[in-house]
Amino acid sequence: MFQGASALTLDAKGRMSVPTRHREALQQQAEGRVTLTKHPDGCLLLFPRPAWEVFRTRVAALPYEATWTKRIFLGNAQDVEVDGAGRVLVSPELRAAASLEREVMLLGMGSHFEVWDKQTYEAKEQAAMAQGMPDALKNFTF
Repeated sequence: MFQGASALTLDAKGRMSVPTRHREALQQQAEGRVTLTKHPDGCLLLFPRPAWEVFRTRVAALPYEATWTKRIFLGNAQDVEVDGAGRVLVSPELRAAASLEREVMLLGMGSHFEVWDKQTYEAKEQAAMAQGMPDALKNFTF
């Protein structure tokens, strides 16, 4: 289970260091193999390979009307290895798709991660916080 936010920096080659607190779990769950893909919200998704396979199967089973959803998630997926220094190479195409320049946010979302441009994430988070509690959570007990 991945959770928490990490502010990271892409190096000149587009590599992102996975925080040490997540490296062991990625090694155990996926032997250091991950998949990156686009998300329609403007971020990237980073899955340990076993979680990606479950997600990929669910997306592939969507009806014909969801062809663009399939194209976004499956057509842009790239398999990547976590290198010996705990880094993941983000391709130029995926960096461009999520407007990733240098400063990024890695968010643990349970079974996977989201990778955001730091400024984009902070602006979207601030807007969401300003809207207040979503109706779906109004009766949720914290």
